[in-house]
Amino acid sequence: MKLTIFSVVALAAVAFGVAVPLKSVIVTYPDATPNDIIDSAMSAIKSAGGVVTHEYKLIKGFAAKAPAKVLESFMTLANDYPAVIEEDQMVTINGGS
Repeated sequence: MKLTIFSVVALAAVAFGVAVPLKSVIVTYPDATPNDIIDSAMSAIKSAGGVVTHEYKLIKGFAAKAPAKVLESFMTLANDYPAVIEEDQMVTINGGS
């Protein structure tokens, strides 16, 4: 009985995880970008079920895990302060993985 309940819970967790795949990204903005634009972008990610994992202080930007749909909306709303969205990944200096 316990195994069946665990299996159902595990399958539900996998189903919800597959329903909204999150993408790890770094989002940066030009230096002249007002803070309210960055704050609204982070709020949009959180509202869509994503997570802001780090807010940068030296540059205008943040790291996040977000649904692809929200990231696409950043691209279409780029007017005076376009967001640069890059996949967050491991970088090495020797070319190895």
